[in-house]
Amino acid sequence: MTTKELRKLPADIYDSDPVRSRLGRTASFQKRLWLEEATISGSPPELKRAVFHGRKSVRWGSTQQVRVGRLRERSARVTTFVRCMSEESSSSRKSLVFLGTPDVAADVLDVLLEASQDRNSLFQVAAVVTQPPSTRGRGRKLLPSAVEQRALDKGFPSDRIFSPQKAGEEPFLEELKDLKPDLCVTAAYGNILPTKFLNIPRCGTVNVHPSLLPLYRGAAPVQRAIQDGVKVSGVTIAYTVRALDAGPIIAAEKYEVDPNITAPELLRTLFKKGSDLLLREMPFVLDGTAKEKAQEQDHSKATLAPKVTVEESWLNFDEPAEILHNKVRAFAEWPGTRARFLLCSSSGETQSIELKVVTTLVNSLSAESLPSGGEVSLVRDALVVPCGREGADCTYLEIVKLQPPAKKVMSARDFCNGLRGQKLLKDSKGAPLSSVYMAA
Repeated sequence: MTTKELRKLPADIYDSDPVRSRLGRTASFQKRLWLEEATISGSPPELKRAVFHGRKSVRWGSTQQVRVGRLRERSARVTTFVRCMSEESSSSRKSLVFLGTPDVAADVLDVLLEASQDRNSLFQVAAVVTQPPSTRGRGRKLLPSAVEQRALDKGFPSDRIFSPQKAGEEPFLEELKDLKPDLCVTAAYGNILPTKFLNIPRCGTVNVHPSLLPLYRGAAPVQRAIQDGVKVSGVTIAYTVRALDAGPIIAAEKYEVDPNITAPELLRTLFKKGSDLLLREMPFVLDGTAKEKAQEQDHSKATLAPKVTVEESWLNFDEPAEILHNKVRAFAEWPGTRARFLLCSSSGETQSIELKVVTTLVNSLSAESLPSGGEVSLVRDALVVPCGREGADCTYLEIVKLQPPAKKVMSARDFCNGLRGQKLLKDSKGAPLSSVYMAA
């Protein structure tokens, strides 16, 4: 809309009190303007949608006093201000509520918010639901979830961000009902949704799940898939039902897994693909055709992906190198992987040392360069550890990066340079073989 068109807007959108309002017909939209308090009278009651100005929101009502932030020269904020005057665009859009908690879920929220800005968008994000603030970091400060922080950074109104302890709390459900959502979208929300919740949205609740359902249902699908060494994974858009990740499948997309990719990297990739897949399916979800065509899961093929525990973080060199490599990749972000070694001095004295194993490889060295016997050796830039059975069945784990106690992450070569003639031996006695998780 041009400046001339802006000046021709009806007079009733301006405050009758020129002292309180600095937006008038003669105002130049080429300069910085301040809108401090403006009473919008005569606006249709349907125009009760949020418009974002930095971190502050404007809600338009029939006669409602609002507070607006700074408006700069003919920016996107002016365009948004004018667009909110369109009754047609507001009334035709479906109301969507997003539920998520970690960084990868915040990325999904970004995609939805950006898509909702399009003038032809079929939906608008009416509310964001996330887990309550938690204490974390070195200072153990109480911090909001990544989704809540991202929503605030995007200028989403704080009174439309909900963080109930449980999604079944009656006060929260009442507020959700008042929003009259057409659709709820979940992505790594981390909270059980009761039947009372699932009955609220008209079009149901859909979930972005980073696995090819019915495989890897549960809290840690990517970690468990990498731990199992899968070569193909994917992402699924499915309806949410009371049973865990067991709803009808709307769409799914496969993804080839690189043998050295870590869980955080794969998780972000799958949620990005899931966001795009969700947008492609959104028209069919909103008009109801997706529910008619959704495929029921084959529950006989279902596998579970339970939460990872700290007790699983130990590496035992009696296991094959490939299993240990997959474990390092799977637990890269949390809880990490640890291993015990023995430092042997020239006098024969030994000392146990615990190292955090950060990055590993397998099968990258030629047979001629591999060390003989059970001694740990530095080959090229990797600390090579014999694993599994001795002899022909022996495999080798190549530790590229590690972290000694109370030190920063370093290369294997830098670590070996600091040994000052001491030999490094593997120590499997203190590392348990047992694991809470049983591979699928």
